Amino acid sequence: MFIEMALFTVCGLSFRQQIQETLSGLYETIVEYGGPALLLVALADSSFLSIPEGNDILIIALSTGQSWDLMSYYVAMTITGSVLGCTLLYSVGRRGGNFVKRRLSEERRTEMRRLYNRWGIWTLLVPAILPPPTPFKIFVLSAGLFRIPLARFIVLISLGRSIRYFMWGILAVLYGEAAKQLVQEEMKTVGVILFVSLAAVLTGIVLIRRRNRKKAFSGEAT
Repeated sequence: MFIEMALFTVCGLSFRQQIQETLSGLYETIVEYGGPALLLVALADSSFLSIPEGNDILIIALSTGQSWDLMSYYVAMTITGSVLGCTLLYSVGRRGGNFVKRRLSEERRTEMRRLYNRWGIWTLLVPAILPPPTPFKIFVLSAGLFRIPLARFIVLISLGRSIRYFMWGILAVLYGEAAKQLVQEEMKTVGVILFVSLAAVLTGIVLIRRRNRKKAFSGEAT
């Protein structure tokens, strides 16, 4: 069950150094402009650029020591930017063309189609929650390519990003610097925990549905 995604939670030291160097150049500007800057960073990261873990770390950095209202504002701006960026990428996938062909081989498109056919909305919701290095943009492009309804797409992205970013915001308000250190040093662990938790929820849903179907079938038979 989504075993492939568990492999995407592994990243090395050089990857973390790259993140820190990228964020150090942006941090002062983002602190100065606050929410609008977070929106723009999230929009860029979710569309055609890539700032791995940037949104997560920035939410924690800006929310540490702040009120619940201000944290919620930062998170809401980040979610808005992410949804807008994902919608842009979704539109590109929906049009298809050379851009999609260069990023999604025929084999990968077949694999993604199989995942969507088997897991439905979970194929998009789970990657929207999991932190980098989950290759989330592949799922977004595929959603457009397979013409997932736009309204459903936006709801799923909004829900997934809300779970992920509010988690970091809440940790930042409650634990401050300790939360910042966690996201900087233990993203792999957090990713595994999220993956296991979601897998457990999915398994529970599947088992409950099967049990309900058996009960309904037994009731009809009698």
